[in-house]
Amino acid sequence: MTKPKIYVDGEHGTTGLQILDRLNGREDIQLLSMPHEDRRNPDVRKALLNEADFAVLCLPDDASREAAVMVADGDTRLIDASTAHRTDPNWTFGFKELNPGHDQVIAASRFVSNPGCYSTGAIALIRPLTKSGLLSKDALITINAVSGYTGGGKGLIAQMEDDTREDAISAPHFIYALGLTHKHVPEITTYGMLTHAPIFTPSVGRFPQGMIVQVPLHIASLNNGSKEAVHAALAAHYEGSDHVRVASLEESAGIVRLDATTLADQDTMDLHVFGHDGQVNLVAVLDNLGKGASGACVQALDLMLAAKA
Repeated sequence: MTKPKIYVDGEHGTTGLQILDRLNGREDIQLLSMPHEDRRNPDVRKALLNEADFAVLCLPDDASREAAVMVADGDTRLIDASTAHRTDPNWTFGFKELNPGHDQVIAASRFVSNPGCYSTGAIALIRPLTKSGLLSKDALITINAVSGYTGGGKGLIAQMEDDTREDAISAPHFIYALGLTHKHVPEITTYGMLTHAPIFTPSVGRFPQGMIVQVPLHIASLNNGSKEAVHAALAAHYEGSDHVRVASLEESAGIVRLDATTLADQDTMDLHVFGHDGQVNLVAVLDNLGKGASGACVQALDLMLAAKA
């Protein structure tokens, strides 16, 4: 039987390289690659996109939109790692734990938009609460997060790792998107089932991979809520999940410090509920390039491949 052909468009970027690391050596697929000398040839790119059974787009938004147009008349199935299509109703959002059975929706879709790293953690924490009614959809919430610097791509990696550059970043930690218009906010709002966009403050630490996303809440802002009810809603939503684990209240209560690199190089995510005296802090720990990007792309691809088999 012919093996499915996979093409990673943008294979030399940070996300693309990690996807290839996960796919290289697999005997159930055939990887396509663009010759280096043709990397700027749009005709070669279009031919590869249409030859592939599945293409993963690790590109800037405009280039991802161009790729979607290039295969519009064909039958190549796309997974887009950019922000271009994340709130497009014609694309399936690729967070497979979004709803019970959403993995099968992804499996049957032609166009899948991979979630952002920050939004993966934020949506994972918020959606079970809004969906269950514990958190009102019109709630006003804040999200704080820190990511490994690889989330910023090759430019930021070079700034963080090469101190000889004029634009080198020497700070151990910095916040950004100070205008509160980070590109992940629309998808967090949409798939978190929120009426109002949250206040989102992202930051970057001097470590390559890892992430913590925090959603602090007052119990009084919840509908008949408690720390136990919040934990129960998360546990029920992710029951049986292979890639999302909800830590027990007892486990979380025993944690004194939580390291953002805890799940570096892994494709899973841990969720915690911390709380005291009428307050809770919901925390997601993941790898920004694992469950937050490349690993999530491969999880969606595997679902789509299984449906084709």
